[in-house]
Amino acid sequence: MNPTKLLNKFYFARRQKAIQKYAGHAEEIQRGVMACLVEKAKETEWGKEHHFDAIQSYEDFATFMCVNSYEQLKNYIHRMREGEADILWPGKIQWFAKSSGTTNDKSKFIPVSKEGLKDIHYMGGTDAISSYLAIRPKSRLFKGKSLILGGSHAPNLNTPSTLVGDLSAILIENIPKAVNLTRIPKKKVALLSDFEQKRDQIARIAMNKNVTNISGVPSWMMSVLTRMLEISGEETIDKIWPNLEVFFHGGVAFTPYREQYRRIIQNPNMCYMETYNASEGFFGIQTDLNDPAMTLMIDYGVFYEFIPMTEFGKAEPTVLPLWEVETGVNYAMVISTSCGLWRYIIGDTVQFTQTNPYKFFISGRTKHFINAFGEELIVDNAEKGLEQACLATGAQVREYTAAPIFMDDNAKCRHQWVIEFAKNPESVQEFASILDRSLQAINSDYEAKRYKNITLQPLQIIEARQGLFDQWLKNKGKLGGQHKIPRLSNSREYIEELIALNTQDD
Repeated sequence: MNPTKLLNKFYFARRQKAIQKYAGHAEEIQRGVMACLVEKAKETEWGKEHHFDAIQSYEDFATFMCVNSYEQLKNYIHRMREGEADILWPGKIQWFAKSSGTTNDKSKFIPVSKEGLKDIHYMGGTDAISSYLAIRPKSRLFKGKSLILGGSHAPNLNTPSTLVGDLSAILIENIPKAVNLTRIPKKKVALLSDFEQKRDQIARIAMNKNVTNISGVPSWMMSVLTRMLEISGEETIDKIWPNLEVFFHGGVAFTPYREQYRRIIQNPNMCYMETYNASEGFFGIQTDLNDPAMTLMIDYGVFYEFIPMTEFGKAEPTVLPLWEVETGVNYAMVISTSCGLWRYIIGDTVQFTQTNPYKFFISGRTKHFINAFGEELIVDNAEKGLEQACLATGAQVREYTAAPIFMDDNAKCRHQWVIEFAKNPESVQEFASILDRSLQAINSDYEAKRYKNITLQPLQIIEARQGLFDQWLKNKGKLGGQHKIPRLSNSREYIEELIALNTQDD
């Protein structure tokens, strides 16, 4: 008997039908989410300050509240961390997700309420499986185990009532008992703070299990799988897990890792499904394997708004509800959630590819781009350019970051990239040339600045030694969990640190 077929029919099918109703009903659904959030929070301190009892429409909602950065909510969140109740959301909040802090070295603490766990994060996990089973109805997912990677958590402010940690650790700590029956490793190992120790233990445990699905950040999952191959002596994961069928991935773009996974997982039927599960909420799921765009999940405890990036940073930017967005426009995402985030600028940028239902891809970060010379290079451009360079040269990129050189020794300006290759190209210079040409084809602003080398000179690549980026994260205490490499930056802070570390042993 295949338990997956029964679970799909009697449990997941209901959500599959609900997701199908997104098409044509987005405005109705989202207005309902907004009304529910306002009603539940009207007696909180925030709700009273912002006249939630008088909000009757989206127009009222937008009038009574400005959009907010973390800095504007930080004092409220700090009081919640100290145990105060009814501040941004009803009751006391026990858990706070610690942000990776990719834009600077300061950590952010995102409240995670019981309602948020249930109607955002766990609902997203359920829907990821629902969407996969809709695509693969003959799946045998529940005939084996799920390998789920997580971070760690620790007491917060020396108070017993609140805890902080990676979102993944919070999810594992609070995961329903039924899910624990199918998940590996056990909490004791999953929540270890030392990633290198955890990686080794997980690899040794998992290689003896019948794993059918894996979930996690691509970079850290690759590290675990590579360790498992080292221990086992096998060349591919298929030899260890012959029944592995899907990788639910998120946290960073999958493009740089795709070829590495194809190399170690050679099953032609292996599926890769992207999810958008941030510390602030679970927002998107890839519902079609032939379409890389994700479906925006609109019936969770999240109300969405969007700021066109052409308006971002203005004192009074245009802010649009979901039903007013257009395809092909770069937007900063703004969310209000059942965790107590109100009109909060999450820091990610997205572009919609269609609106019925709403599908999108993550285009970058509001602070992670290069626009030193008017080139407006975003992470999505970088990922596509690297993909083209890899296809042309047979190279594989493990990690990378890029920043501008404002004036080199010859008084020239250019972009500088530090790239750690999983598979080196025959010529790094050829790789750089193809990347440069690809970026020009993708981004007209970059192309204009590169015209006849008048403004920008050809980009430069510094080849990183193996393990450089992991070492950099380890030095900052950020190895493992949901910590990410800053891909693009107008500042040279990150790239200078990496270059210095890269030459330490020379």
